[in-house]
Amino acid sequence: MELCPRVCVMFLYVFLLLSVFKAKGEKAKCQIIGSPEPPMLSKDGDVIIGGAFSIHSKITLQKLSFTEKPQRLACTSLNLREFRFVQTFIFAVEEINNSTLLPNISIGYRIFDSCGSTLASMRSAMALINGQELTAQETCSGHSEVQAIIGESESSSTIVMSRATGPFKIPVISHFATCACLSNRKEYPSFFRTIPSDYYQSRALAQLVKYFGWTWVGAVRSDNDYGNNGMATFVEAARKEGVCIEYSEAILRTNSKESIAKVVEVIRKGTAKVLVAFLAQSEMDVLLEEALAQNVTGLQWIGSESWITARYLATERISHVISSAMGFTINKSKIPGLKDFLVKVHPSQSPSSALLTEFWETTFGCQFSPKNENEKLCTGVENLNEINNTFTDVSELRISNNVYKAVYAIAHAVHNTLSCKADENEICAQKEALLSSQVLHSLQTVNFTMPTGEEVYFSANGDPIAKYELVNWQKTAPGDIAFVTVGHYDASLPSDEQFVMKSVNIVWAGNSNVRPRSVCSESCQPGFRQAQIKGRPPCCFACIQCPVGEISNQTDSAECIKCNLEFWSNENHSLCIPKKVEFLSFEENMGILLTVFSLTGVSLTVAVGLVFFYFIDTPFVKASNIELSFLLLFSLNLCFLCSLTFIGRPSKWSCMLRHTAFGITFALCMSCVLARTIAVVMAFRATVPGNSLPQCSVPVQRVGVFSCTLFQVIICALWLALAPPVPRKNMAHYTDKIILECDLGSTIGFWAVLGYIGLLALLCFVLAFLARKLPDNFNEAKFITFSMLIFCAVWITFIPAYVSSPGKLTVAVEIFAILASSFGLLICIFAPKCYIIILKPQQNTKKHLMGKAHAKSQ
Repeated sequence: MELCPRVCVMFLYVFLLLSVFKAKGEKAKCQIIGSPEPPMLSKDGDVIIGGAFSIHSKITLQKLSFTEKPQRLACTSLNLREFRFVQTFIFAVEEINNSTLLPNISIGYRIFDSCGSTLASMRSAMALINGQELTAQETCSGHSEVQAIIGESESSSTIVMSRATGPFKIPVISHFATCACLSNRKEYPSFFRTIPSDYYQSRALAQLVKYFGWTWVGAVRSDNDYGNNGMATFVEAARKEGVCIEYSEAILRTNSKESIAKVVEVIRKGTAKVLVAFLAQSEMDVLLEEALAQNVTGLQWIGSESWITARYLATERISHVISSAMGFTINKSKIPGLKDFLVKVHPSQSPSSALLTEFWETTFGCQFSPKNENEKLCTGVENLNEINNTFTDVSELRISNNVYKAVYAIAHAVHNTLSCKADENEICAQKEALLSSQVLHSLQTVNFTMPTGEEVYFSANGDPIAKYELVNWQKTAPGDIAFVTVGHYDASLPSDEQFVMKSVNIVWAGNSNVRPRSVCSESCQPGFRQAQIKGRPPCCFACIQCPVGEISNQTDSAECIKCNLEFWSNENHSLCIPKKVEFLSFEENMGILLTVFSLTGVSLTVAVGLVFFYFIDTPFVKASNIELSFLLLFSLNLCFLCSLTFIGRPSKWSCMLRHTAFGITFALCMSCVLARTIAVVMAFRATVPGNSLPQCSVPVQRVGVFSCTLFQVIICALWLALAPPVPRKNMAHYTDKIILECDLGSTIGFWAVLGYIGLLALLCFVLAFLARKLPDNFNEAKFITFSMLIFCAVWITFIPAYVSSPGKLTVAVEIFAILASSFGLLICIFAPKCYIIILKPQQNTKKHLMGKAHAKSQ
């Protein structure tokens, strides 16, 4: 069972309690407990670089009996990729030794196998710090065995090693440990790396998921520092991008088969179509085996740099599960001469090395010492040039290039230290007394360019510049899987320029050209808004249509936008459109009908005038007070015509004209009717014997009509001067339309005009009622009484109808009242006269009129 880094650090503290270390060359007593860990590969030199790699991927722990000395850790299952890292390390050392970078100085190495275990990593760290010789109660130099260490391949193991070597100021450069926690200079003061921190990779993955519109994803991680820290950063960044995590599972390669099966079952039953796998290679291996067993297909896998370019995973068998995977990885490079170096690896280079022997047997499937006849015998003449596996494949040199750069970084740091370029105040070191702390100091300021043109330097936290390639697994014509670069991520650029996609085709899950959709809820279309579902993540929502008057013009709108006062939502609630402006127009049916009635009234009035004019010399017309009759007909014409001013789009002038014209014309009409009524009453009262009332002469009638009308003109003038009617957009009565109407300006002015007309009508009615007993032959007062009854009834019913009618109906009610009262006056006063003039000409004689009148007076 793998121990966590904190438990491993306890071993360091035990060691520190039992060891005393004094730097600066001071002699110290050292005591090492237990058997030392021998290096897998080693070479002597003036400067020793330590190496810790997960050469084997499995570890076997023996049960402790506490009665005998524990056996060594048994590591199995050779990892060819890690072995390539080791050989790249050795290749870089040999290349530097043969160059002029460090003249007269040779570099040696001590390479240990950490087996991908934090426990083995601690043992490797102890061996690198103290050396492999047993020294019990002996005098030691106080210097570490190595000047620098390259490793580990996993974050958890690197954390253990960095904590162990940190107090001794031994620099550790990792080629594959990406945990963002390692950037903490307070906890890891001697740590550097040639691979970017997961701080940037996790954010790049979140941007990638958001870019393709995947808001509902699953997540699985390694249950160690690498996976937990990387996934935590991803979840935080994804949440800011609006992405929700359906599930987040953790596995470790040492977990039981049952626990791994449960994780895969969660993945299989999940509704998310995208799976972000932040896994180390070892966890990826066990996860894929179980995914194959449960036939998990159809998922779009998003991988971390740990496995996304692992060539051994890109097989036909594995592609059934993770076909067309996508993920970020560091830029690939070419290392000249590495291929030739790798194919020359042979057990004869170090006959005592069990590692080289195991590599040869694993690669060619043979045994140098077969245990039975069925096993193939290794001859040693097998040729690596004929092998195409993970070890010999140099087409995707990414992590190997990190190892290569790490060795060169240490070499340049040693060069700067020995040549006093690191710090002018430092005393120049000698190769015989080169301290790891001096190399550590020089590493912080190292800056050089690789033969490939790549610039290498470290930030204050020991990190390189974060640059990634976005790769997509795509099948080639022969059926192989290629890692095709489809995008780039550069953390050194502004945030809006960091992630860039290339114009290339992307192959999606199931080798499809159609990008999968992975959402908890389908997008809310324009016109709808998202409504959070209680107890579900923010990405799970219901779509609710926006209320009337509100819109959403974007997909997945969180809120609806209220339209401005003069706008209203369209039928789909996706656009604010201008509200319909309503007013009584000449084009609509009601406007046309009222116009026809108005013009009909004008026509009838003109016809009556023509009749009177044609029969102007007849006794009946002369007896009807010709001047007042024509003036009354003229005022009725104006009354009919003024109703037309109420129809059409209200404007400043039309609003002032319609109410004043109405008030003045009706005042003129009522004045004429009042004058006629008074004239009739006074005329017949004067014919009664003994009555001394004067007759109402024409000049008096004119003065009366003028005076009564003038008073209304004064009222209208004051109204227009103080608070004239103006056009107004009424948006309070209706929410979906605007009523364009005339605002009265002053309600007092309006009711004063209407009240004055009512007063004149009331006087006419009273006087006409008093004259109801006049002679039948000329009883005009009776018809005036009827007309006033109609007039008063119309305008009394007008008041509540006017107040309660909405919109353009208000105007229609007012026009109806004008036309009804006008027709009432025209018909009641002039229809009987026209009837006698046209249809009863025998009654249109002076004798008939005077005879009846005399008889009545008697």
